[in-house]
Amino acid sequence: MQNALRAVVHDGRIEPLDRLDLPEGTRVLVTVVQEDEGDFWRDASQPSLESVWNNPEDDVYGQLL
Repeated sequence: MQNALRAVVHDGRIEPLDRLDLPEGTRVLVTVVQEDEGDFWRDASQPSLESVWNNPEDDVYGQLL
């Protein structure tokens, strides 16, 4: 089973932002995400998402709402 969770490092300890229901001794794998790396991928993907989601062809569906 794989789950992703958000956490922060405080005084050298990894502290989950939400309560976890894990048995004592559960092994976890931690991936560190640099803040600027997340910003890079968000900014890099924005133009592609704009072209997909904001286009005149989809305006016809707005009339159905």
